[in-house]
Amino acid sequence: MRLSPCIEMFFQEDDLPKRLQHLKELGFEGFEFWGWENKNIDELADATSQLGLSIAAFCTVFASLVDARQRETYIEGLKRSIDVAKKLGCTQLITQTGAELDDISRKDQVLSLLDGLKACAPILEVAEVTLLVEPLNILVDHKGYFLSRSAEAFDIIRAVNSQNVKVLYDVYHQQITEGNLISTIKRNIDLIGHFHIADHPGRHEPGTGEINYMNVLRAIQDTGYTGWVGLEYRPSKDSKETLQNVMTLAESLTA
Repeated sequence: MRLSPCIEMFFQEDDLPKRLQHLKELGFEGFEFWGWENKNIDELADATSQLGLSIAAFCTVFASLVDARQRETYIEGLKRSIDVAKKLGCTQLITQTGAELDDISRKDQVLSLLDGLKACAPILEVAEVTLLVEPLNILVDHKGYFLSRSAEAFDIIRAVNSQNVKVLYDVYHQQITEGNLISTIKRNIDLIGHFHIADHPGRHEPGTGEINYMNVLRAIQDTGYTGWVGLEYRPSKDSKETLQNVMTLAESLTA
């Protein structure tokens, strides 16, 4: 199982190259991050190359997909993000949908989301980059966000009908929203391009909350999934210790 720690969450006392050095020393082969606009892309590319690491995913420039008035802004940001992804050797970009709008019907917002993703699909296909659409929970962390339920996300991805537009299934967010993790993952694995994991409550490392991560990760592995599993949790203690523990958990799946 390929684990990609989100560098925004770990070794926060260190600069970016040092954080990557820590990950390399721990045995990780890849990592991910949030936005690219506040980062030195040349420095990031050099450090990644020197350490022999891969970048699993990062976020595209944000603009709302549910607001049709922002579509051109979104597409322009996507094109810029694809250029950065090419420079970094990354083939996946993460996107959120935006907040639910009070002055536009939900039906029209879904249509805007669909039309926006369909407009992006040919650009992504030519670039050989996958866009990962992320549902988020609205009960704890993202009140007012448009897309929270996985079933709606999967329906949207089916309607877009492109291998370059998939769901980012965040186990933490979906545990809060709806539970039913393993059967949902197994039933929809062909539509999932990436995973994020953290435990609940607290959004800390696996083993600190209510999610049985041994069973969840084994279920993901049993589907034949070969992509990345992003570690997007807040360490409850030392970053190094929690990352070592998660790596041990993943390694035990093949023991």
